[in-house]
Amino acid sequence: MNVVKVMNDQQLKDAYSIRTKVFVEEQNVPKEEEVDDLEDQSIHFVMYENDRTIGSEDIGSKPIGAGRLRLVDGYAKAERICVAKDARGTGAGRFLMNEMEKEALNLGVSKVKLNAQTHAEPFYSKLGYEITSDEFLDAGIPHVSMVKTL
Repeated sequence: MNVVKVMNDQQLKDAYSIRTKVFVEEQNVPKEEEVDDLEDQSIHFVMYENDRTIGSEDIGSKPIGAGRLRLVDGYAKAERICVAKDARGTGAGRFLMNEMEKEALNLGVSKVKLNAQTHAEPFYSKLGYEITSDEFLDAGIPHVSMVKTL
């Protein structure tokens, strides 16, 4: 697995493609809610099944995960975190979150907040996130807010 910070149009397209598969197609989130007006303010990440290149040759590995990070009031907000169905349970989500947390530290912040779907709360808890809210609905899906100090 390889997580990259999005630096070009193809990588952004790959991130959006996996987000669309997971959130829009699998979870029935409306496309207009999935892609929002905060995209341009975010640092995007895409995770590939393998390294995309060997030397200078692009081997075209498929995207299997994505997420975005925004700076908000002195902390990093992790959003739109997703892993393809066939890559779940492989450590891919942990790997993606570790890379996003490293970027938060590089940005000079030591706290990451996120809104987790309630079914994913145990995953984030294992990574050190703590629940900071009551349950609420986002795009019709139950969520809780969580925070981790890095």
